[in-house]
Amino acid sequence: MGQAIRNTIRAIVRRAAIAGGLEVAGGLSRVGLMAGARGQGAIFTLHHVRPKPARAFDPNAHLEITPEFLDAALTTLKRDGYRFVALEQLPHVLAAERGPIACFTLDDGYRNNLEHALPVFERHAAPFTVFVTGGFIDRTHTLWWETLANVLATNETLRFDFGHGIETLPTRTTADKQAAFNRVAAFIHSRDEAPAIASLNATAIEHGIDPLAITEGLTLDPAGLRQLVKSPLASLGAHTISHRSVARLSDDDARREIHESAQRVEAITGRRPLTFAYPYGDAPAVSARDHRIVADLGFTLAVTTQPGTLDERAQSYLHALPRISLNGHFQRARYVSALASGIPFRLASG
Repeated sequence: MGQAIRNTIRAIVRRAAIAGGLEVAGGLSRVGLMAGARGQGAIFTLHHVRPKPARAFDPNAHLEITPEFLDAALTTLKRDGYRFVALEQLPHVLAAERGPIACFTLDDGYRNNLEHALPVFERHAAPFTVFVTGGFIDRTHTLWWETLANVLATNETLRFDFGHGIETLPTRTTADKQAAFNRVAAFIHSRDEAPAIASLNATAIEHGIDPLAITEGLTLDPAGLRQLVKSPLASLGAHTISHRSVARLSDDDARREIHESAQRVEAITGRRPLTFAYPYGDAPAVSARDHRIVADLGFTLAVTTQPGTLDERAQSYLHALPRISLNGHFQRARYVSALASGIPFRLASG
């Protein structure tokens, strides 16, 4: 059995295990066990909200949900007694100790946030924050994960330099493509992303794929963002300029990325953003230094992608708040209740 096939099987088993864990957590929640794990509520994170496109190879499927699932998620949270609040209001709401509450955030500023997500949020009167990346707004930077998926979907081999000369990877089968995607992604995440992404972009262009055209096709420009924030429910937060992991940047570069992204949002809305989302947001991508920079630059709060609910200590870590992902692999309303209960995270932490 090839390594690519073994990796595919592992991924399937892992998803099944997560689904099983969510079923257990949902059952515990329904009978009233571990009620304290819910805390004061949760911040949810989304990316794409759109009808599911038909793709044989879809390595970014976890980053998209359908409008129908978003509607079901909001309906479920309402039924479970959650109050929807704007992210900017979170410190005040937490201080008042009124819960449970739910905040909604969407990363990267995709066009479908305006077309498909906004109508659902309006139907439920749910405030939401879209975190936008300056380089995506201005079409100067690329969404490498989308570029890579496009290259792999249309080619049976991938030639790429992982730092020791050009290698040729087989990408004929779906398993091969996923293995290649995982290897390139790991390479990008292991170093300064800019040269690695530039190399990937050059490879895409060799195959007739324009990475900046992908950025333009998928993300909102200034006019689209201004249209979005016409809704009183919508607000914009900062998400850096280049969407690089700030933890791997120098002090000066990290500060510049964060500060300039706030300026870019202010130029669009006329108001400096109070909220920030760390790109990628997991432990390797965010450091305590970054929390200090964000606080020093005047942001009221910042969000990670570390999973968890908001407990009674949340006021002490407002620049490193956890979020719960609404994941495209787990689009069932009962999973929303299970995640919001906090039980899966309490069990995972031992």
